[in-house]
Amino acid sequence: MTARSTRCTTAKTRTSRLAAVAAIAVAGSMLLTACGDQTESGGSTKETGSAAASKAPLFSKLPADIQKSGVIKVGTDATYAPMEFKKGSEIVGVDPDIAAALAKQLGVTFQFESGTFDTLLTSLTTGRTNVVMSSMTDTKAREQGLDDKGNKTGAGVDFVDYFSASTGILVKKGNPENIKSLDDLCGKKLAVQRGTTYEQAAKDQAAKCEKDGKPKLTFESYPTDAEAQTRVKAGGAVADLNDSPVAAYIAQTAGGGNDFEAIANKTDAGLFGIAVDKKNTQLRDALAAALDAAIKDGSYKAALDKWNAGDGAVTASKINGGS
Repeated sequence: MTARSTRCTTAKTRTSRLAAVAAIAVAGSMLLTACGDQTESGGSTKETGSAAASKAPLFSKLPADIQKSGVIKVGTDATYAPMEFKKGSEIVGVDPDIAAALAKQLGVTFQFESGTFDTLLTSLTTGRTNVVMSSMTDTKAREQGLDDKGNKTGAGVDFVDYFSASTGILVKKGNPENIKSLDDLCGKKLAVQRGTTYEQAAKDQAAKCEKDGKPKLTFESYPTDAEAQTRVKAGGAVADLNDSPVAAYIAQTAGGGNDFEAIANKTDAGLFGIAVDKKNTQLRDALAAALDAAIKDGSYKAALDKWNAGDGAVTASKINGGS
């Protein structure tokens, strides 16, 4: 289970699928209020296509337009440390570092642009970006272009799966409600980020509580995970649902490690994927080949280890491996 639906609302709305740096995020993060496919440029991999093309082993696998431009434009929501967040004007984190490893194989620049999570797939379908890499859970609904009610809303996307994460339950330091699992949330109030798979997870858990005859679970959804964190810190909600590496990072950093604790629900691991337009199978397959090469040469592992995210490593690329 992981975080981050893709419909846009006039107000700003991660399987799965947090502010720039979690410790700062709780105090109040910069909100990107754009809708549609508006994004904010913030970072790119260091390797340039023109300089690296001749030596990159997988450059020839890329589509001709990307070979020519030397750039893969990446949509992301850079408010999700340690996966992707802003350090000054630069977008850093697990995903940009994995992208840097892929760039060495492909010989092009991965140019990250930040926008609100629930508009990222729109930026892909309109052609503003070539891929989405934003801790996005690979789900069959996203693959098929279905909304949360199962209605067809688009053509869907293909995913190149590159990371595995489970649900993290973020609670106040000391865990005053003694939360150990999702079932312990029955009768409690949650805070979650809007448009993520955790908003759906909250709905599913509420239905389970009712089915099991337990007290009612309620939740509120917020445009950013930073706002959900603030709600938990203020006592307005018992917990925030998040991806396990993100919840762990927040617990380690927010308030100097004094604000939160993270409980991992390791039984529901799901896959993050790089989203690619279904018509662009050549780019999809080039990314999969680059990921396999980065796994083989160790640069993928190094990118994860830098952020203490090695538990989420996959052993090979997979296309549309989500559930």
